[in-house]
Amino acid sequence: MKIAVNGNAVNYELSGPDNATVVMLSHSLAASLAMWEPQMAALTARYRVLRYDLRGHGLSDAPSGPYTFDNLADDALGLLHGLNIKRCHFVGLSIGGMIGQALGLRAAPEIASLTLCATSSRMPAEMQSVWDARIAQTRAQGVGSIANGTMERWFTPPFHTAHAETIAEVGAMIAGTSAEGFAGCASAIKTLNFTDQLKKISLPTLLIVGRDDPGTPVAASEAIQREIKGAELVVLENAMHICNIEQAEAFNKALLGFLDRQS
Repeated sequence: MKIAVNGNAVNYELSGPDNATVVMLSHSLAASLAMWEPQMAALTARYRVLRYDLRGHGLSDAPSGPYTFDNLADDALGLLHGLNIKRCHFVGLSIGGMIGQALGLRAAPEIASLTLCATSSRMPAEMQSVWDARIAQTRAQGVGSIANGTMERWFTPPFHTAHAETIAEVGAMIAGTSAEGFAGCASAIKTLNFTDQLKKISLPTLLIVGRDDPGTPVAASEAIQREIKGAELVVLENAMHICNIEQAEAFNKALLGFLDRQS
């Protein structure tokens, strides 16, 4: 379904028991709400689940960029307001986790807890040129041109070998991302610099990260954990960046354990 949020159409799905506590899922760069499929059966057994396509991704509109984390946080809150959802647990992976930090720093009353997965709170200066090159390539050749390199960073080699069908589906999801949406969100990621503010976040927080994640390594989650009082950290073995897919069972166990303790 689609709803107008901040002047753009946002694609979303709302599943699970009507009166249950809401869990909001925010996906990674170059993905879509379909990324969360391995979590849906477990979550919807006892939660109302709202997943959505970020601006410029999936079936949501792709307004001209660059985007900021204020834009992306406004989209998340605007979607909640448009659907008359008063409060939810927010779960974000990669850029989704960065959006979660932005929401936590706002102390938005709509957010009951944060689960920040495979994410970071600061973009090192040496990565600026890497992101500039990715933006230039996707604008010139489309997001599909970076799909293979992206998936090498997203999944371990054994997962590539054992799950060829999933790898093909993820590759198609990456390629389906609009160049404008990728560039717009990548521009926000380039500016990421939340670390020194994170002590302001007082929400219950869970961090989940793959042991072998090269882009947002365990150290990045440990840095966030040090700043947010009481934050919990779960490291998933044999997983790289998209740990919710590669180690879905362990991811779901950690997430549900945390969410159930918040109820």
